[in-house]
Parts: sequence; C-alpha cells; structure tokens
Amino acid sequence: MLYVYGVVPRDFASAKAPDGLDDAAVTIARGEEGDVAALVSRLDHPDYEPATLEQRSGDVEWLSPRALAHDRVLTWASDHGAVVPFPMFSLFSGEPAVQTMLTDRREQLTETLTRIGSAREYALRVYRVDAELLGVVHDLSPRLRELAANAANASPGQRYLLERKLDGEKRAELRAVTQRIVDEIVDELRVAARAVHRSPIPRVSDADATRGTMVLNAAFLVASERLTDFQKTLTRLVEQRGAQGFHFDFTGPWPPYHFVNPPGDDV
Repeated sequence: MLYVYGVVPRDFASAKAPDGLDDAAVTIARGEEGDVAALVSRLDHPDYEPATLEQRSGDVEWLSPRALAHDRVLTWASDHGAVVPFPMFSLFSGEPAVQTMLTDRREQLTETLTRIGSAREYALRVYRVDAELLGVVHDLSPRLRELAANAANASPGQRYLLERKLDGEKRAELRAVTQRIVDEIVDELRVAARAVHRSPIPRVSDADATRGTMVLNAAFLVASERLTDFQKTLTRLVEQRGAQGFHFDFTGPWPPYHFVNPPGDDV
C-alpha cells in the first residue's frame, strides 16, 4: 500500500527527501493529468492493515516515531515549496488509487496549493496571569475607572460600599478585558498574515497551568515576504501586553496543517 504524507505541485523534486515511516523512501506519485502530485512511501508491513492499525492507535510508543516521521517529511516539503498536509495514516491500496484521488480532488488541491504558496504556519498561544492583570485592570476597563472615580468622590459610608463593589467587579471585568485584548492581538497580527485559524482552548495541563490561563490558541499563515512585518508586530504586542499580564508562546514555522480547508473554514 502507499502512505500519503501530503500533496505538492507536480514538478516538486523529491530526490533529497528524508526517510519516511519505518525509514521508507519518500517518492512522488503523479496523476495522469493535472498540476498536483503526492508524496508517498510504500509500506508492506502488516501493522498498516486496517484492523491492526486500529488496534495500535492507542499505543503511544508505536505511534510516536511514526508521527515524528510524518511531520519530518511535511516539514521538509514545506521548506521547499507549497504542500497540503494529509492526516496521519492516509493509506491507499496502490498508485492507481492515489492517481484517482489526485484526479478527483484536482481542482480543490490546486486551489489550496495556490492559496498556501510559500507561506508557513506559525502557532501562537497567549496566557493570562490573573495576579498581574488585576494590578492594571483599572487602566484597561472604563467601567472600573468609573466605579473607582465614584468611590473616590463618595462619602465614607458610600465609599466603603462602592469599594466592595469595585473589588467584586474586578473578576468579572477580567473576562471582558481579556476578550477585547485577545481580539485586538488577532486583528493586529492578521494584517501581516494570509489567514488566521483560532482553535478551541485545549484541556489545561499541569505544565500550562503554571503559566496562567490560556486565552488564545491560534495559527497564522504567513508568507515569507511578510514574516518580518509579522514578527515586528508580535514583538510590539509582547512588550505591550506582557506588562499587562499576558504571556506569549510563539512557535514555527510549521507545515500549514490548519489551512488545508477552504478559507471560509478559518476564523
């Protein structure tokens, strides 16, 4: 059977490709017509039979080196041109089946390759540290500024009640301020990106919990000619928002995993 890592332009050169799954060679499978081709490896091991593969899907020790090999091939491909990543274990019965897939999906795959071009994916996670944000939230919330001003001008008895209300409102305002700032971060970075994909916030791990509350989990598709602009904007945001209790985790470049769907599916 043939394992498909992803789709590339028809004239893509695979001569210097790294080894794929199980150290198998990575080659090109081309359709009979059209401008797209597939990066493939031939796998004959019984582990890749559907029933066996399903049984091994929960075996992390078995999956890990194969996930690394899958990503290694796609990262190499994205270093050398446009690539549409396929999910792990995209298996076909042979080259005719791959050619049929390339023919049937030719229009969609060609559009995706054109849209991605030489752009790469960059991941951004933003964390909120409540203790730090609480110290400056008055400056970021018109509502809290109004309550603080009313308290300052009130009689002693009223001041006490207003200050109690102010303390209670701080926590609620954290959410509103956070949402506004996160949206502003995305909007400013979007200017230098071809596309943005916002993913759900993942389940909090012990490692992430020590960094604060994750408030943004996003990927940006950035063309090489806009990368400097993107990085400058990100640096400014890190300096500005870092002083307000927002910490940034930026990684990349990656293959465009989040951008293989039509633009309407991106947020």
